[in-house]
Amino acid sequence: MSKIVDREAVRQAIEKLPLFSTSALQLLQVIADPEHELEDVIKIVKFDSALTMRVLKTVNSPVYGLVKEVTSIDRALSYLGERMVVSIAVQENTGQLFSKPLEGYQGEQGGLWRHDLFSAIASREVARYAKGNFDLDLAFTGGLLHDIGKSIFATFWKDASQDALGQIDQGIVSDYLMAEQDLTGLDHTEVGYEMACHWNLPESLQAVILHHHHPAEAIECMQPLVYAVHVGDIVSMMAGCDTGNDGLQYQLDSGYKEFFNLSPNTLAEIVLNSEEEFSKAEASLVC
Repeated sequence: MSKIVDREAVRQAIEKLPLFSTSALQLLQVIADPEHELEDVIKIVKFDSALTMRVLKTVNSPVYGLVKEVTSIDRALSYLGERMVVSIAVQENTGQLFSKPLEGYQGEQGGLWRHDLFSAIASREVARYAKGNFDLDLAFTGGLLHDIGKSIFATFWKDASQDALGQIDQGIVSDYLMAEQDLTGLDHTEVGYEMACHWNLPESLQAVILHHHHPAEAIECMQPLVYAVHVGDIVSMMAGCDTGNDGLQYQLDSGYKEFFNLSPNTLAEIVLNSEEEFSKAEASLVC
């Protein structure tokens, strides 16, 4: 079968993407460093006036119900936490990519942002049950960016996507990612990885984006993080927060059991906690 997607056209679409702002990239690099402190985040935000304004606008929104207006970044971060600041920075830099409809996935406008935000929250919840030390906010950031490749791939995928579910039903492929590969010679994780490289994102986030459906393929030191996002992604789909026709069309890799203590009751609790935090986060991050 001839491959439909022109890799050069995809590469050119990625090349045209604006780069992350210096402060947003610094923020992602700081979050990826397990030794970082809150003060490191505060310094970056303080030197970016646009980001400062968005953070203050968010913390003073009715969602948080604060009696007294917050005017300092230090206090704002104590209320919001690092993960919300990262969400604001990512949304500022990739808002158009996240908000457009995903044609190839029959996804609604804003669906990618909602799915990735829910996945980010769920990934962080999963990370709480890690058997070893774990950076919760890095799991959140990984979840927030894991499906970014769909924003570019969806346009190229639309001509082949109608055959994907049929391939899965007939047992030709085992999941939606394999259908993308079989029908086009490319998939959304590869496109996302190329986008991450274009933006010079930290290696840990590149690994999450490339391997979140098949986490065992990540290098060993990255596997705990990638598995956290892998499970968070599935949890998001279980809660009905997906990106369209690929919802729940992926396999859960049981290798997560090596890194996390997750029982059926724990997973149910993760879904409930994630739904609650998602409602609040989504409301406060509306532009």
